[in-house]
Amino acid sequence: MCVKLLFLGDVVGKPGRQALSYELHRLVDRYLVDLVIANGENAAGGFGITEETAKDLFGCGIHMLTSGNHIWDKKDALSFIKKEEKLVRPANYPEGTPGQGSAIIRTAGGVKVAVLNLEGRVFMNNLDCPFRVADREIERLNVETPIIFVDFHAEATSEKAALGFYLDGRVSAVVGTHTHVQTSDERILPGGTAYMTDAGMCGAFDSVIGVRKEEAIERFLTQLPTKFEVAKKNIRLNAVVIEVNETSGKAISIERISVSCG
Repeated sequence: MCVKLLFLGDVVGKPGRQALSYELHRLVDRYLVDLVIANGENAAGGFGITEETAKDLFGCGIHMLTSGNHIWDKKDALSFIKKEEKLVRPANYPEGTPGQGSAIIRTAGGVKVAVLNLEGRVFMNNLDCPFRVADREIERLNVETPIIFVDFHAEATSEKAALGFYLDGRVSAVVGTHTHVQTSDERILPGGTAYMTDAGMCGAFDSVIGVRKEEAIERFLTQLPTKFEVAKKNIRLNAVVIEVNETSGKAISIERISVSCG
């Protein structure tokens, strides 16, 4: 018996949410998906997430939301994350940070799937070690299920690859987020863990990683503070679908997805 997981790259603003409304149900039907996970930390105006945008994403068919360093950009996230069981923030934030770093959700067929969120430290925030926090979380989650999906929200390819090999054979998948650029290195590691450096993004691709290119260029030229706005043209959906053995938790296959959304 197998479980199919669909993971969507960073959802960027309204165009990203539109991409889900256009294509998500079609992808679920095509790949016979059991569980849909998405990184939603940029869903509200390109930076952060709100209760309203989270409800929008759940309404599109998302079962679990992960996040990253932008999770706190909208102030209502501090209270919202305390009560929303289908939203996780990186588990390696300090003790006492609101929210949870991992969660277990059941598929429609009753299979338990654990979702673990971690944030990198290279060129990122000075958080607890994601490798050691992963050790602790995996030991706890394995008591309930062998199927563990890891969203590693990190900047450096080297850090992502290292974590993938470090967790190989102990989790079902390690898929990176944060760069908004989909990589083409999807594979099954020797121990049976599906790996991909970055899932990419759902949003406007006539842009600089989701924001209007004119504003991004202006900041690079002047080094002055610039207000970024979400771009709106050439909307695409980036994702990855992973098939996992229900009993062993080992990955069977991984496939990269990139589709135009009208």
